[in-house]
Amino acid sequence: MIVVTGATGQLGQLVVEGLVNQVPVEEIAVVVRDAAKAARFGELGVEVRVADYNEPSTLADAFKEGEKVLLISGSEVGQRVPQHKAVIDAAKAANVALLGYTSILGGPAADFELAREHQITERYLIDSGLPYVLLRNGWYHENFTQALGQAIANGGVLTSTTDGAKVASATRADFAAAAVAVLTTEGHENRAYELSGDHAWTYEEYVAEVSRQLGKEIAVSRVPGEQHREILVGAGVPDMFAAILVGVDEAISRGLLAVQTGDLSKLIGRPTTPIAHSITEGLQAAQA
Repeated sequence: MIVVTGATGQLGQLVVEGLVNQVPVEEIAVVVRDAAKAARFGELGVEVRVADYNEPSTLADAFKEGEKVLLISGSEVGQRVPQHKAVIDAAKAANVALLGYTSILGGPAADFELAREHQITERYLIDSGLPYVLLRNGWYHENFTQALGQAIANGGVLTSTTDGAKVASATRADFAAAAVAVLTTEGHENRAYELSGDHAWTYEEYVAEVSRQLGKEIAVSRVPGEQHREILVGAGVPDMFAAILVGVDEAISRGLLAVQTGDLSKLIGRPTTPIAHSITEGLQAAQA
C-alpha cells in the first residue's frame, strides 16, 4: 500500500490523483482528519483512514507494516514539529517500508524561519532509523500567481526582495508528480532531492509577463523589509505570518530559492511548467 497523509490539502489531492493514474486504487490509502472531505477518493476505491496529527493516539492504526507513506508537512506553522513527530513515531511503530517527507529546498542550509520546522522534522526522521526520502520542495508558482487579483488592483507586485533576485519555482502539480514518482518506483531510500524549477526568474521578468498577458503595465513595488511587514499586517495578515513572508523575501534576495539542481525535472521525466503557464491560470482566476 501507498499511504498519503494530509491528502485533502492542495498538494495532497494532486498526489492522490497522480497515484490513481499510476497504480491500482486498492493499493492506495489516505489519512485525513475529516472523512467527508475525502469522500471522492473513497468513491474511487481509495481506502480512507481517519486520524489527526494533533491526536497521536488516532495515528496508531493509520499505517501498516511494509507500507510506503508520504508525510505531507502540516499547514499550521508553529505546530508542525509535534504533528510531524507524531506521524513519524506511528510510522516507526508500524514498521513502514519508507517514509517520504515534503520538506523545503536547501534543507539544513535553508537558514530562514519558515525552514526551521522542516529542519527539525528532517533530523527527527533521519534519527528515527526509518527508511526515508526527503522531498525538499522549492517555491510554488501558485504562491505568486494566487495574488494576481490583488496585484492588478494595486497596480503592482509588492516585495522586499532586492533588485535582480531570482526564484526557481514550479507548479504544485510538478512537485506532486515528483512525490508520485518516488512512491511508485524504487531506489529512493535515504535520499534527499532538492526540487526546483528549471528556470529561475526575476520579479522584473514576472511582472513583464503579467503585463504582456494582461495588456496593461504592472510594476514591481519594492519596499524595505520592515515596511513590507507593516503593510502586510495593515492588510490583515497575522504578524507572525507577515514576518515569515518577509523572511522568505530575504531568503530569495540571498539566492536560497533560486537553486537549480534538475532533480525535479529528472524525477517527473519532463521539463517543469513555465511560470507563464501559471500566470495565465492566475489571471483567469482573478478575472473570473
